[in-house]
Amino acid sequence: MPFFRSAPELKMYYQVDDFTDPWSQSDTILLLHGNYESSAAWFRWIPHLARQFRIVRPDMRGFGASTPMPRDFPWTMNIVIDDFIRLMDMLKIDRFHLVGAKISGIIARAFAARRGERVQTLTVAGSPLPIRQDKRDQLTARIKDLDENGVEPWIRSSMMGRLGDAFPAEGYEWWIQFMSRTAVSTEIGFTSTISCTDIADDIKRITCPTLVITTEQSLLGSTEQNKAWQQSIPGSKLLVLPGNSYHVAVSEAEKCAIATRDFILDNRA
Repeated sequence: MPFFRSAPELKMYYQVDDFTDPWSQSDTILLLHGNYESSAAWFRWIPHLARQFRIVRPDMRGFGASTPMPRDFPWTMNIVIDDFIRLMDMLKIDRFHLVGAKISGIIARAFAARRGERVQTLTVAGSPLPIRQDKRDQLTARIKDLDENGVEPWIRSSMMGRLGDAFPAEGYEWWIQFMSRTAVSTEIGFTSTISCTDIADDIKRITCPTLVITTEQSLLGSTEQNKAWQQSIPGSKLLVLPGNSYHVAVSEAEKCAIATRDFILDNRA
């Protein structure tokens, strides 16, 4: 299993999927998974992307096979971004296309704003609005629930909003078990910090070609709310898919992957 020592306290797991012609010069896509997940979340995207692009998909600090974080770890957005920058430096990849789903759509937007010299294009799939006051309001109760009940009960109770009513029942249970592997210590620290980050100022600094994907009835924000911040990014595009899931990167994985692939092909430097 490939691991990278991103920092003294972190062994980061990552995968590289590359089915491009070995004689070709291929662009790279960095895929950032959502909260309670790992790099395995992208399994339905890989067949649509890896023939034309090299794909790098890490397990974020604290998640998947990467080192769990203690509950008092001092999370910051820049720490998370720097982990990914060091990984790409180790792989000798200077510029890349960035894709983030769910909370990693927040991270990816901050990434594109703060390290824009590294990001060729940005795709945000099913991500919260830039300001998350609702999350801050729920924080105390959420941490108490994690402490008392662990991860799975909340994952199970919130899965309908996440995947929508058209997702197969067997898929629901797979995703519940997959997401419930997250360490409680990681989640308490992450929920208290990164999940509540306000990136309104970052949005104003994004200049790369940007694709935003959501659904008509996403619980993370209405089409009009998403359009409001999306249109502040010059030349960006909004794709609204039918349905009521907010994790559109999973519920409509093929459509999202193909739209992302075509967007990158249209916007390669």
